[in-house]
Amino acid sequence: MVGAAAHVALAQGQGQPQGQAANVVMMNHVGLNVPSIPEAIAHYTQKMGYREAFRVTDAAGQPTLVYLHVSQNTFLELQQSGPDRPAGFTHYGLQVENIAAVAEQLRQKGLTVSMVNKSGNTKALLANVTDPYMGRIELAELTPDSLQRKAIGGQ
Repeated sequence: MVGAAAHVALAQGQGQPQGQAANVVMMNHVGLNVPSIPEAIAHYTQKMGYREAFRVTDAAGQPTLVYLHVSQNTFLELQQSGPDRPAGFTHYGLQVENIAAVAEQLRQKGLTVSMVNKSGNTKALLANVTDPYMGRIELAELTPDSLQRKAIGGQ
């Protein structure tokens, strides 16, 4: 019920085309945890034709987060699965114009929304909406220095 409320609340933006959420630019990405990031990159680039947009690596140079372009503005986010991160779908991300306003709007509608924080990996502003139907919806405001904004602009 709460998850449906999130989708309805977002979709009731004034002045927006019917079905378009207030302050939501678009669905930006889908997140997956995978057993092997290199194997997943090979699969999605060779078989699906996606191309790598950017990656974040650990101190040993191993990828911990990789974004692949599905289209100019849409990505597939890959992260390493493990004991605390089961393989599979993790979330979908909505690109928003004003994350603080969207987060507050959703809280006022009774949804659980995390505090806004700046990602140390991508430099985007992020908040998470708890959704009982899929677990998590990530809100992302792409700052000028965010890796996502640079990847979109680098087309």
